[in-house]
Amino acid sequence: MESTHEPADAVAKGVLATARQSWTDLFRWKQRVVVTNAYGEQATEWAKPVPLRNPISLMAQLSARDWLFFIVGFLAWSADAFDFHALSIQQAKLAAYYGRSKTDISTAITLTLLLRSLGAAVFGLAGDKWGRKWPMVFNMVVLGILQIATIYSTTFAQFLGVRALFGLFMGGVYGNAIAMALENSPVDARGLMSGILQQGYSFGYVCAACANLGVGGGTESWKTVFWIAAGASIGVGLIRCFFPESRQFLEARAAGKAHAHPSAFWKETKIMLAQEWKMCIYCVILMTWFNYYSHTSQDSYTTFMLTQKELDNSGASRASIIMKVGACVGGTIIGYISQWFGRRRTIVVAALISAALIPAWILPTKESALSATGFFMQFFVQGAWGVIPIHLNELSPPAFRSSFPGITYQLGNMISSPSAQIVNAIAENHFIISRSGKLVEAYGPTMGIATAIIAMGIVVTAAFGPEKRGREFEKIKPAGMNVVQEGENTSDLEVGRSPSVGSDGKAGVEQLEGGQNEKTANEKRET
Repeated sequence: MESTHEPADAVAKGVLATARQSWTDLFRWKQRVVVTNAYGEQATEWAKPVPLRNPISLMAQLSARDWLFFIVGFLAWSADAFDFHALSIQQAKLAAYYGRSKTDISTAITLTLLLRSLGAAVFGLAGDKWGRKWPMVFNMVVLGILQIATIYSTTFAQFLGVRALFGLFMGGVYGNAIAMALENSPVDARGLMSGILQQGYSFGYVCAACANLGVGGGTESWKTVFWIAAGASIGVGLIRCFFPESRQFLEARAAGKAHAHPSAFWKETKIMLAQEWKMCIYCVILMTWFNYYSHTSQDSYTTFMLTQKELDNSGASRASIIMKVGACVGGTIIGYISQWFGRRRTIVVAALISAALIPAWILPTKESALSATGFFMQFFVQGAWGVIPIHLNELSPPAFRSSFPGITYQLGNMISSPSAQIVNAIAENHFIISRSGKLVEAYGPTMGIATAIIAMGIVVTAAFGPEKRGREFEKIKPAGMNVVQEGENTSDLEVGRSPSVGSDGKAGVEQLEGGQNEKTANEKRET
């Protein structure tokens, strides 16, 4: 962001005031920012977005070490998605294997999504307290072991139990992955890198669909896909063992270690929750809409093509692969544009276009047409998603960039966990006539209506919500090192100032991280 030095009204406080201001600011090209000088004095002014730079030059800003952390985060998120979609795209096979309905099989998806929030809390807080490395290593290895355990589940009850446990460990990946991948990215490159990172999810889906296409449509062929998924997860965990902890985390921990106290982490966590509970609720609502958005539009799409459109396994798999290639391309491009166009504005436009594409998405009958419209539909669905990793990071309390995004994302996942079950249950109880004249389950109308409602929910929630584009992370210590233990009152962790005691015993001001798009001024105050 480039400052214009034009004064602006202060950032609104309170739910209604923030909603009014956010709605008004959505139609202003300039963005409201808070500037803090070296003495902690704040002023609000207007800043204008810097024009988009060549993406190659943006990526060149990352050092080899930065790229290393980004690639490992991307691979972890891709393996996580592969693990999840190994089940979702093979619901028909698993239903035949266990002799159950597709709605029954989707219960496993619901259980996985329900327990992901608990895993996000446990491993996210571990990542903020002890670093990104070992929580991720443990996560990925256990995920691989649980994929193998799924293969050896001989009864449906065992299958559900393993998938529930799988959800617990799956939940810990997202927060640590995006914190590790994005906290080292230069500010100007964050939109682009966020878009690329989020498409690890789509890339994982493509890999799972390719594996499904390769093994064929046999009833027990699903096991081979799960073996591949297990190898990918364990492999990423082992690779992470050989690389160091995040440099930013180590430097921040070293800077705050002298003043740390064993109870400080939990004290700061309580302070953060007391100060940021409204932001927590907002982000959970936003992520609930987004998780319904992706799961409703993709989890049953292969089943939709197999049943309503009467494609064979190969045709449905090919169309699914092309659909998610569109997601990868859209997420990268639209995430990149958000650095200039704005996070919320980009989300709103992408969601509106996806809603307009719904008829073209569900009405075609041939594989080629379904592939083409699926490509463009997911271009915008995952395009909106491409903004989310950096948007959540920027909205997060600065010291909790591992736990906050992961927990809010997974709580949204938990609330939206019945999405696949809801789609399957409604579709299996309503029927339409297929092109061959058969009575088939109404997956297309069910998914279309639901996705339209969800897209409008995203538009409203983003339009009236906050944005902190361009926020700085570099000066923030890890959680537990931003509070003082000698009885002083800790002020606003979001604004980033807390009382501190100098070596002379006098109170000073410790500069942490700014509020909404805060910049630190280096000039001295005139006297």
